[in-house]
Amino acid sequence: MIRVLLAEDQSMVREALAALLSLEGDLEVVAQVARGDEVLPAARAQAVDVALLDIEMPGISGLDAAAALRGELPGVKIVILTTFGRPGYLRRAMESGAEAFLVKDAPAAQLADAVRRVLRGERVIDPALAVAALADGASPLTEREREVLRAAGDGATNAEIATALHLSQGTVRNYLSIAIQKTGARNRAEAVRTARDKGWL
Repeated sequence: MIRVLLAEDQSMVREALAALLSLEGDLEVVAQVARGDEVLPAARAQAVDVALLDIEMPGISGLDAAAALRGELPGVKIVILTTFGRPGYLRRAMESGAEAFLVKDAPAAQLADAVRRVLRGERVIDPALAVAALADGASPLTEREREVLRAAGDGATNAEIATALHLSQGTVRNYLSIAIQKTGARNRAEAVRTARDKGWL
């Protein structure tokens, strides 16, 4: 039996996925969690083979949970399952160690097939998303620019961002200015929106 961990913060979606996967004779959902920071402890406790992770979760994101799994339990295969079919998310998922990236509206049979394929050492990526990611290119933002934009998107002032990230206000202004240029935006709000839409944040 393939032991599966399912991480999804919406209980109805999580239970539906668990029920569908349980119909497969060779799959067993041995752990279900609603928060990203619960993924690693559950994977350790249940000795899972495959972790199915949503991107947007409380605690930490599915991408951060994937990176934590890859660091501590490298044998666990990771499938990112998301509503957000954004090219930037695909790139970040692959960078965090995921073997598969599927959107949630994929048929259940495709998800079960992806679980089996990653255990065979294959990569499974939604084809339309792969094409979009190649066309879109890599994120032009550095990690620091992403941090500053993320903080700006949460409504923080330059002074608050400077304090939180241990930077001067002038440095924060510079990072925001560069991020605005790189995203082709007119202002910080538009830069945040563009970066989020592309999955760069």
